[in-house]
Amino acid sequence: MPIISINLALHLLAVVVWVGGMFFAHQVLRPAAVEQLEPPQRLPLWVAVFRRFFPWVWVSVTVVPATGYWMIFNIFQGFAGSPLYVHVMNGIGLLMIAVYLFVFFVPYAALKRAVTDQDWPAGGKALATIRKLVGFNLLLGLATIVVAGGGRYLGLG
Repeated sequence: MPIISINLALHLLAVVVWVGGMFFAHQVLRPAAVEQLEPPQRLPLWVAVFRRFFPWVWVSVTVVPATGYWMIFNIFQGFAGSPLYVHVMNGIGLLMIAVYLFVFFVPYAALKRAVTDQDWPAGGKALATIRKLVGFNLLLGLATIVVAGGGRYLGLG
């Protein structure tokens, strides 16, 4: 199997894990947790969920740009030779990584502290911030998938 196939497969798998995980958490798990659990049960659940999901996101935020830049420099011979949709994917991807880093280091840290202290109002505030930012990142991720899949056909190529 040529290295380009392996690189592209790793790139796509990392995107699926990250964006798919956000979709599941935001659109499926969150509404079910709100419906079924009170804050003293719901907030520790989210800490446990993030503790398991965020290591996969760390892998994704490493693999996606590494494989993406590999393709930019080995397929398109750099940014100058890259079509517009590649530039759009790169820009959105960098924004998504910045949002994730903020989520991980600020509201997720606050959520963990609040759960440890059993400060449910503070935990709810932190989780609400995470929910909004994950929703924003999910929209960015879905838009990037549209650009990746159809960019050259949407006049971005």
